[in-house]
Amino acid sequence: MRAAVYDRFTRDFDDLVVRDVPEPKVSPASVLIEVRAAGVNPVDWKLMAGGLDAIMPTMFPVTPGWDVAGVVVAVGMDTPEFQVGDEVLAYARPDVVGGGTFAERVDVPVRAVAHKPASLTWEQAGALPLAGGTALRAIDALGDIDGRTVLIHGAAGGVGSFAAQIAVARGASVIGTASERNHDHLRGYGVEPVVYGDGLADRVLALAGGPVDAVADFVGGQLDTTLAVLRDGGMQVSVADPAVVAHGGRHIWVRPDGAETARLAAMVDEGTLKVEIAGTFGLDQVADAFRASASGHTRGKLVIVP
Repeated sequence: MRAAVYDRFTRDFDDLVVRDVPEPKVSPASVLIEVRAAGVNPVDWKLMAGGLDAIMPTMFPVTPGWDVAGVVVAVGMDTPEFQVGDEVLAYARPDVVGGGTFAERVDVPVRAVAHKPASLTWEQAGALPLAGGTALRAIDALGDIDGRTVLIHGAAGGVGSFAAQIAVARGASVIGTASERNHDHLRGYGVEPVVYGDGLADRVLALAGGPVDAVADFVGGQLDTTLAVLRDGGMQVSVADPAVVAHGGRHIWVRPDGAETARLAAMVDEGTLKVEIAGTFGLDQVADAFRASASGHTRGKLVIVP
């Protein structure tokens, strides 16, 4: 089958090539998915540069990609939950970096797989699991936020936009940092936007009428601002700054969980969560997709369509 691969750690996206690789084996508790769409996440190109080599083993050549939506074409011996022909989606992070989802087919453990509602497009389903799962876990960790004020750092980003929508759906008053060009977009989600940069803490306190009840950081480097605006006893989470743990917060790392992915899909199905697609790319355009992602200027998700 065809897949996008790289043969060594590198920061040069042009080292990605498309070539034939062996078909994945179908282990007893997994399903083989014919890939229809696979979301691009910053972790994909950070892995390519060796960014997680200290905590995850790598087996070259590597096919990047941890998100997937597609059709089940084969099942393992212990997979009563699924059958051939099922439309599914998954956060398909493997334990060993190697066989990813930017390929024609991928083998995924059933614990990570969820059924795809018919209302989701392939692109929406492929873009949802990792970013959406990170956002869901972060907002879950804040506890009961109904009627409370939540600050979200990076509210217009891939994860932050999902988190902002989830927080609004749970009854929170949400203030979200973003560049000015994304302010109208955030208002459309029911978020009060605020520009980041010098004086951010003062602007947040003015908008909130005092300290906020909770903070979710999807940017990193925001701890000083968070501590300046968070009320005593308030909850904070961060996906990018482990230092929050020393201040009573939680550092979020999401693991593959089919039930969690199903919750996200249900939110999209019922209209409480929107998935914005910024662009689609073929297998031979993964390098272009990585460049777009690394630029930090895209709003919405980038998706590989093999």
